[in-house]
Amino acid sequence: MKNKTGSEPGFAEFITLTAVMMSLVALSIDTMLPALSAIGRDLGIIEDNTSQLIISIFFLGMASGQLLYGPVSDRTGRKPAIYLGYGLFIIGCILSLSATSFTLMLAGRFLQGFGTAGPRIVSIAIVRDRYEGSSMARVMSFVMTVFILVPIVAPAIGQEILLLSGWRTIFGTFLLLALLSLAWFAFRQPETLKEENRIPFSLKKITATVRTILKNRSALGYSITAGLVSGFFLGYLNSAQQIFQEEYAVAEHFPLYFAALALSIGGASFFNARLLPHHTMQSLSRRALQTICGMSASFLLLILLQEKHPPLWQLMLFLFLTFFSTGILFGNLNALAMETLGSMAGIGAGIAGSLSTFISLIAGTVIGQSYNGTVLPLTAGFLLLSVASLWMMHWAESMAERT
Repeated sequence: MKNKTGSEPGFAEFITLTAVMMSLVALSIDTMLPALSAIGRDLGIIEDNTSQLIISIFFLGMASGQLLYGPVSDRTGRKPAIYLGYGLFIIGCILSLSATSFTLMLAGRFLQGFGTAGPRIVSIAIVRDRYEGSSMARVMSFVMTVFILVPIVAPAIGQEILLLSGWRTIFGTFLLLALLSLAWFAFRQPETLKEENRIPFSLKKITATVRTILKNRSALGYSITAGLVSGFFLGYLNSAQQIFQEEYAVAEHFPLYFAALALSIGGASFFNARLLPHHTMQSLSRRALQTICGMSASFLLLILLQEKHPPLWQLMLFLFLTFFSTGILFGNLNALAMETLGSMAGIGAGIAGSLSTFISLIAGTVIGQSYNGTVLPLTAGFLLLSVASLWMMHWAESMAERT
């Protein structure tokens, strides 16, 4: 179980390394936001909403990839599955870097999403190999706290690169960081899945395992809830650049507004880690969803009373408080979905992650493509999906009590 150096990372290094590998997802999304319009113009896109597909197709790749890495990691071990993911991500970066058409760009973005699913999902399985229950949720909250630093700075990095050398250099930066983090993982992180705990890779057994997971009411319900929550967040990501830079004309200050909102999620994740020893994951998640429901309903009414264009400070206050509640949800819902999966952590993470990502992809794309120059579609999406999340969480908990 030791790595090549004969040692293994301590608690702080383990959290940091896990966060860095998972941050490839956030980096690949948030760094791109200031460049969406420029990429669309250079590659012949006329309709502004079409450029959002650069974000959405990444999520499609990630959702598809998560179905692969769980079974692979359960059969071969965690490290080979992560190596595979990194390899595909690197190929995708090279493809997007050299893209001469929007179709080629989307192909590269799909591969990047498919590739990052490896580090993202298998990292969760590694955490599950080492921790469980509230301890796992606490680790995931600390991971999210480090992880959230990327969305805080990524748009500013992307905009600076865009101004200095163009959007293609952004993909070159992804490529370099992928190689560095891959080397760190290879030399410092030991394998966490022992030989005797590995599951033979057979279609029949995988299908049986998938059925077992889908019959697990708790895992299924919380995975769907996580997807609904991620759905309204993806809707925000898809339309954030247009809302801030076009509707509110903040221009080059867009990364500052984005960073402030990302900071609220990071702060909530850290706050959640402090609360977990005294409260259950279920109670914290329920209260967070109730808060989002109430704020979304109130802000939707406020929008309608102000001719669909509230002042920027009101939008920022609403989003800051909403994303603080969202930050509490992220770590808890993932941990709740994984809690009862035990030895099926690898394929469990893949199925749960793929299901939630597909749900978020559909919901987030609908919200983003509904953008009409106002924040009305975004706010309505927040309200509808948070109400649905509350219902699904109630369903998961009531069904779990019966089993």
